[in-house]
Amino acid sequence: MNKTIEEHSKAASVFLEDAERAKWHDETLWFVRAKRDKAAHTLPEWEGLREAASKIKEHTLSKLDDYLLEFEAKAQANGITVHWADDAEEHNKIITHIIKKHNAKSVVKSKSMLTEECQLNHYLRDRNISVVDTDLGEYIVQLREEQPSHIVLPAIHLKKEDVSDTFYKHLQTEKGNKDEVYLTRAARTVLRNKFITADVAITGVNFAIAETGGIVICTNEGNADLGVHANKVHIACMGFEKIIPKAEHLSVFLRLLARSATGQPITTYSSHFHRPKEGQEMHIVIVNNGRTAQLGREEFRSSLKCIRCAACFNTCPVYRRSGGHSYHNSVAGPIGSILAPNLDMRKNADLPFASTLCGSCTNVCPVKINIHEQLWSWRQILMKEGYGGAAKKASMQAMAAVFSNSTVFKMSGKMGRKFMSWIPGLVNNKFNPWYKQRDMPEPPKESFNEWYRKNRKA
Repeated sequence: MNKTIEEHSKAASVFLEDAERAKWHDETLWFVRAKRDKAAHTLPEWEGLREAASKIKEHTLSKLDDYLLEFEAKAQANGITVHWADDAEEHNKIITHIIKKHNAKSVVKSKSMLTEECQLNHYLRDRNISVVDTDLGEYIVQLREEQPSHIVLPAIHLKKEDVSDTFYKHLQTEKGNKDEVYLTRAARTVLRNKFITADVAITGVNFAIAETGGIVICTNEGNADLGVHANKVHIACMGFEKIIPKAEHLSVFLRLLARSATGQPITTYSSHFHRPKEGQEMHIVIVNNGRTAQLGREEFRSSLKCIRCAACFNTCPVYRRSGGHSYHNSVAGPIGSILAPNLDMRKNADLPFASTLCGSCTNVCPVKINIHEQLWSWRQILMKEGYGGAAKKASMQAMAAVFSNSTVFKMSGKMGRKFMSWIPGLVNNKFNPWYKQRDMPEPPKESFNEWYRKNRKA
């Protein structure tokens, strides 16, 4: 049990061993957060857009069954085949069946966090079906046999040198050449051939419109368009929370998504698919995989508003300093720490505690999810269910006893300051988790209350 609880902290410790890389990771993501702020400030109506998006999603979740059925009917009328999958296994089986029906052997896939969540790549490879991720960041981590560390910037944990070494090993590029243009062109040469020779294209879905039965896919590289238009079979995979009621609502989300994600006014490609092109077969797989359980939890329902912009990742001081792989799930960061325990409390009991509860994630969320409050709620549930660990429970009980009695609080503070002055090693040692990666402050000679009583008449 304790091994599970400590998994995030241990993985974060490994990431922090390379202090230079950890600092670079922190600063890079904060740079993206700053771009988001600048983009938001260019729109006087920014807060109005956030409020509108939140209300649209809230309304949609309250009538989700109606909108999903409307979407299915419209999509079918447009010539699209709609499938329903209750879990990851069913999702993977449906896709495999479609691929095998066409005697296909190779698949090109644009970025889809749902297929990462369902572990589709491994499932297909185990059945001798080649699958290539065509988003550049996803392609890099796929070559390295890693999972994405970020839902918008999948290879943000890697530097140019890492990519150069990876391409030298797998694509036979020039050793040591870390020029971004050279590396990108090398990847493009390989991927263009994959697009042309593949049998099936798989994409994610950013938004599904109930009114029209169409889907919208947002990319910066155009890889979804290339895959879909070069192949005779298009399979789009979506969690059921991607639904929105009307086409007119799309403009609200498109104005928020790219600005929140990368600071761009809009993604380079916002591609609309409403029906298969002539001679093509189009499928949409709508997936539950624990989402109904989250929908049924009143305090966590609004997490299904998420549009996967990753703004909460970029602002989170814990994510920035611990790296995405420390979250041991396809969706990391603050929002992932809310979603993951819903699927498996025991496995993911560590994640809601990997937060300062500073509220910055909530402040930047474009659909106004109360992320830090939901993290706090998960902590209460996990402790109550016995997944928090005996040490954490005992320490919280001790703190409650101290903080609830003013006399004990004052006495313990005074004793603590004296002992820390007399024996600094009492706290400055490797057994104190707060000492790791920090310089502990020198203990004050008096408490604030003592100082205030002495100086209040001055």
